[in-house]
Amino acid sequence: MQRRKSAPRRIAVLSIHTSPLDQPGTGDAGGMNVYVVETARLLAQSGIEVEIFTRATSSDLAPVVDFMPGVKVRHITAGPYEGLLKQDLPAQLCAVSAGVMRVEAAHPAGWFDLIHSHYWLSGQVGWLAADRWQIPLVHSMHTMAKVKNAELAAGDTPEPAMRVIGEEQVIAAADRLVANTSDEANQLVTLYEADPYRIDVVHPGVDLELFTPGDKTNARARFGLRPEQVVLLFVGRIQPLKAPDILIKAAARMVASDPTLRDRLVVTVCGGPSGSGLEQPTALTDLATELGVGDLIRFEPPGDRRTLADWYRAADITVVPSYSESFGLVAVEAEACGTPVVASSVGGLRTAVADGVSGVLIGSHDPLEYAHAIGTLINNPGRLRELSDGARMHAATFGWSSTTAGLIATYRAAMANRTPTAVLAATP
Repeated sequence: MQRRKSAPRRIAVLSIHTSPLDQPGTGDAGGMNVYVVETARLLAQSGIEVEIFTRATSSDLAPVVDFMPGVKVRHITAGPYEGLLKQDLPAQLCAVSAGVMRVEAAHPAGWFDLIHSHYWLSGQVGWLAADRWQIPLVHSMHTMAKVKNAELAAGDTPEPAMRVIGEEQVIAAADRLVANTSDEANQLVTLYEADPYRIDVVHPGVDLELFTPGDKTNARARFGLRPEQVVLLFVGRIQPLKAPDILIKAAARMVASDPTLRDRLVVTVCGGPSGSGLEQPTALTDLATELGVGDLIRFEPPGDRRTLADWYRAADITVVPSYSESFGLVAVEAEACGTPVVASSVGGLRTAVADGVSGVLIGSHDPLEYAHAIGTLINNPGRLRELSDGARMHAATFGWSSTTAGLIATYRAAMANRTPTAVLAATP
């Protein structure tokens, strides 16, 4: 019984639909990938061995990759390697589960002490594995169908009922749920009837050694930008949910009201098409051309983390106009580099951005409101400097070491309270 109260020795982390090896900003890779990588690294440094399970998307991938000391990535073959969209993955969960079971069966009994699943697809696999292995299941939602459907972008595709049901099952089955923010914890209770006593709020972190303030002129020189230019930045997957179109529409409004701005304004969009954005991959360029600001928009592919840090430093303002965010890692990364953020007042962004201190939160998705907020800031350098100072201080309150400490506390609680019949709660 004493072992159950201690920290786990070895955990299985399930990230089925997106690999920690993928480049964030393309496909289905985003903040969750960064979360899995950073927490796995620090869990391993604390003495907990981590094995990350993800679906193989290429025959060239090794079955097992020694990712970093104490962390392995296991590629599970399930369905065709390439061309399988996230919405097609529910049909492969049986194959994924079988692959995960085979790995554990090759180890001595009791190899894993705990499972931490990320996103509902992984939670479905984790539910079965935890029941089979009689170990605790900790689950992180990252995004929720009911929240996304309630805040859907115009013309975007609603999440299907299959996902809603799947999420309800995982929430009921998990020994403990990890919520990124208090807002998310409340949504779990009010929308999914989760037991509030099984929810732990653990904020995601930011790499405070990589994302730091730096010389803006040097960062701009790296990208061919002039010191006097006004640089607005969007970072993320290009899809309706993330709403980069709002920034482009706002930019058009800004130059319409102040034509002198056209010679100085640069809007940089860093990311690749994802999700429903794949259906119209040229939608943003077409929109910019239609609005007459195609010459002001600079599209950049996702880069490595160091390149991204320089983009944050080069920008005057990072804009996060998402319709839904469980946290808003981009906002905190930008703030850590001293760049103020203008963001929508939704979900985790209300935690990631301190309104009036590290940036400005906007309670709508009206491009005119974004244009006004951004224009007010760029015309008031003193206020922009104040927000830059506040951004650095606010970001300093987030760190992956704190996140990992919170997860370990959650793991201890899950192991101490685990009962063999816990998964019966998920049975209709």
